[in-house]
Amino acid sequence: MKRKKREFQSSDLVKSFARIHGFEDKLIAFEIKDFLEDYLDESLFNEIRSVGIQDKCIIIKIDSPLLKNDFKMRRTFYLKKFHDKFGDDKFNDLQIL
Repeated sequence: MKRKKREFQSSDLVKSFARIHGFEDKLIAFEIKDFLEDYLDESLFNEIRSVGIQDKCIIIKIDSPLLKNDFKMRRTFYLKKFHDKFGDDKFNDLQIL
């Protein structure tokens, strides 16, 4: 009897590895940062210092006071965008620092 080889996409393997070793939040944070890079203008994106997830809360650190204020004013808009793209179960809040 011939065994069937399992075929995986490399992204599936990375996600499995991240889930097993507890890096799933870091992986989602990278995906959020990639999403923001596509969504924002390059000069605006360069003002974002870091993106992280802690206790189901997305934490975005921004250097520019103007961009920081824009994110704070449109917080629910961005949170809804992230929920639509990544799912509601991954995080439930957005904090701008």
